[in-house]
Amino acid sequence: MKRLIIDSYYIAWRELKKYFRQKTRLIMTIVQPFIWLVLMGNMMSGLTSNPYAAQMLGTGNYLTFMTPGIILMTVLFSSIFSGMSIIWDRRIGYLDKLLAAPIRRGAIPFGKMFSAMIQGGIQVVIIIIIATFLGVKFKTGLAGILVILFIAMCFALILGGISLAVAVKIKTPETLMAIVNFVMMPLLFTSNALFPLGVMPAWLRAIAKVNPITYAVEPMRTLAVTGWSASIFTGIGIILVIDVFVLLWTQWVFKRAVSE
Repeated sequence: MKRLIIDSYYIAWRELKKYFRQKTRLIMTIVQPFIWLVLMGNMMSGLTSNPYAAQMLGTGNYLTFMTPGIILMTVLFSSIFSGMSIIWDRRIGYLDKLLAAPIRRGAIPFGKMFSAMIQGGIQVVIIIIIATFLGVKFKTGLAGILVILFIAMCFALILGGISLAVAVKIKTPETLMAIVNFVMMPLLFTSNALFPLGVMPAWLRAIAKVNPITYAVEPMRTLAVTGWSASIFTGIGIILVIDVFVLLWTQWVFKRAVSE
């Protein structure tokens, strides 16, 4: 186990070095959530002038309601493309070098997943800072913000693992992008990331209740809008169970794919 952790650390460190060297990507990490918060937050701000809508949202500030959804949306868009690194490593021959190196093979997907987790955490911190400057007040304060960060990073781990498991089975980045785009938008818009469950039709509400994004957004929104609640820990527990399953499943898929 100690060897696996050390090997995973070095794989994750390599991925993070690549991430920080990509200046354009770092700039977009800041600009993209800023645009979403400013444009979407202001576009829908008139909703809360209606007392019924404000009651459904649980707050008189739509931006406060939307911030957890923007956090998950940003994590979704960034982490789901983590599998691209496997495809490029295979294309340039680096994956073969890793497989021939005296490291645990499981460290390769684990390291890349933890890198996606850390990158997601960096983006979440940026979004929270921007949202705070735009007037969002988190009901639970700093402690709640730290829990929101933890939930988002755990969700990034799930998405990174799924992306890696898919990518190790395919050969081209175009195929991965097609699959990701096919899955990503329906996954987002069948959740409560941007709108409350109460305004959805019954069939969409039923889908949203089994969507894993909902189980991540709901406790984050409760922490931001309402305050501490026992339901928060239910959502966290479900996300952690999915994390463990995805970690084991991704490792199994990776080892099976590279041994074929």
